[in-house]
Amino acid sequence: METGELLCEKRETGSKGLVHRLRHQGRIPAILYGPKTTPTPVSVSETDLLARVAHTATSRIIRLKSNSAEIDGRHVILKEVQRAPVSRKILHADLYEVDLSRAIRVSVPLKFVGRAAGIAAGGILQPLEREVEVECLPLEIPESVEVDVSALGIHDVIHVSQLKFAGNVKPIYETDYPVVTVLPPTVAEAPAAAAPAEGEAAEAAPAAEGAAAAPGTAAAKESGAAAGGQKKG
Repeated sequence: METGELLCEKRETGSKGLVHRLRHQGRIPAILYGPKTTPTPVSVSETDLLARVAHTATSRIIRLKSNSAEIDGRHVILKEVQRAPVSRKILHADLYEVDLSRAIRVSVPLKFVGRAAGIAAGGILQPLEREVEVECLPLEIPESVEVDVSALGIHDVIHVSQLKFAGNVKPIYETDYPVVTVLPPTVAEAPAAAAPAEGEAAEAAPAAEGAAAAPGTAAAKESGAAAGGQKKG
């Protein structure tokens, strides 16, 4: 599916000053290349590029619009977008030209739909993959691949082989890997009673012994008092 146009022109190379001038004019430096395309330095409209990045998956097809007959009408995908680490402004873009009559391999986002049955029992939906690699004609690239998780109970898993693809879209995988599961609820363990410190246990033992000896001491005192009274008589 084609997702609109991107204004694109050839550009000069050779100095940082040229790049700064481009950005001041609201344009972003880029490179156009492909299997049968000689790498060509170009610049694109920053406004158009931001719109494509914000609303288009990088795997969607974009038609280039240019005053140069060499570039105008070519179809590309945004292979890579480089950003400044702090400001996140776009610094450079890679435009990969595709042949509309030849199948290509791209990664497509997974879209999880429905409410997993296991959630009602306290389970947690856990995606294991966020995208899937597919092969198809450029104009048949899906925006996303839906994954219905409604029937998933706790410990159930959906594998890539179970996904449904429209038309001639084919998934590419070597092993039947899992894409989503439902984890069991987590149970918090009760905290264990704290054992007394070694010093505290040592102090408690003499105290207990003293308490046990107290009744015998009192009895001895009473016996002594009685004996003293008999001597006086």
